[in-house]
Parts: sequence; C-alpha cells; structure tokens
Amino acid sequence: MTTIINDQVLEERLIAQRREAGLDKYDEVWDGVYVMAPMANNEHQRLVTDFTTILNLAVGWPGLGRVFPGVNVSDQNDDWTTNYRCPDVAVYLKDTHAKDCGAYWYGGPDFAVEIVSPQDRVMEKLPFYAQVGTRELLVIDRDPWELTLFRLRNDTLQLIAKSRTDNATPITSDVVPLRFTLLVDKTRPVIEVAHHDGSQRWVIDPTAS
Repeated sequence: MTTIINDQVLEERLIAQRREAGLDKYDEVWDGVYVMAPMANNEHQRLVTDFTTILNLAVGWPGLGRVFPGVNVSDQNDDWTTNYRCPDVAVYLKDTHAKDCGAYWYGGPDFAVEIVSPQDRVMEKLPFYAQVGTRELLVIDRDPWELTLFRLRNDTLQLIAKSRTDNATPITSDVVPLRFTLLVDKTRPVIEVAHHDGSQRWVIDPTAS
C-alpha cells in the first residue's frame, strides 16, 4: 500500500517521530520524495550481518577498501538529503571515484548488496545506482530465492548472471574477490561465498534459528 501525505506539518511530525524512535534507518529520499521503509526482519538483518562480515574479511581487513552495513549514497554534492538511496551493504575500494562526505557518499559504491523485502522497490533503484557509478550490484531475492548480479556497462546496470536453487550457477564478481552460489542444504537455501583464490569459503544460512 502506498500512502501520500500532502500535509507538510503532519509529514514533518511523522518523520521526526520516526527519527526519534530510530525507525528511519532504511528511509530514503527519491528526488525530493520521502520514502519510508519498514524495519528489516530478522532474516534480512542476518544476511546484512553475514555479507558485511565476509566482505570485511575479503576486502576491508586486507586493506582493499571499506565495507558498510548500510550507507547514504547521493548524487548531490550540496544538499544530499534531497536525493539518496541506502543499499544494505556497500563496498568502496581504495581507488573509488566516489567521495566520502561524512554523512553520505557522493557517488556510488564499487559493489553493493540489496536484499529484497515484500513490497519494496529495489529494481526501481537501478537507474539511480547506475547514474552514481555503482560498478556491481548483487540483488538477493527471497521469494523465491535467487541471486542476481548486475554490472555497469554503457552507463546502465546490466544483468550478468543469476543463481537459483535449481541451477546452482556460481556468480563471479569482477569488483570484489568473491563468487556467490545459491545452493540447497537439505530442504532450505544457503548462499555459498568463496574467495577467488580458493583460500576461504563461507556458507550463509539465512533461515537458521
């Protein structure tokens, strides 16, 4: 359900209440339109934690770049709050063209992860991510389970590969030294993440209790 609020006083009060309660973590502004997002469920947050940890092991700690479990990404160098998105996980490499502005990044991450939740609009973010120069975007669908990698080509994020439980196709990143595969462990899906050099391998079980 989409709700449009045309009362500025009510809008400001609602936004202030969300900020005070800490519910605005996933909120975004799309070309001046405030987009409210629900707090991610436990499975979503486990995925964010696990991907952030693995990317830190492969990229952050070796000194290849920085990894963030959510960050403000804007195409505005002055008033960034008028247009920004918040990927679930973002990686900025040492040679990134983006600028760290403290509260936000001016320019897209080199590698980003978006986890799809019910009724969200992840696919509508692709033009923005392409515009700000995001080099790769990994989208994780959970109903049904599917991994999709998009790569920046000719100023658009183009679909490169998909991994599903019925094909177990590995998806290899050109930006971070990892490949991702969706597998089935007994009756539930798991995500295998492996280092390019074969030195490390992790299995993410998002449905584990």
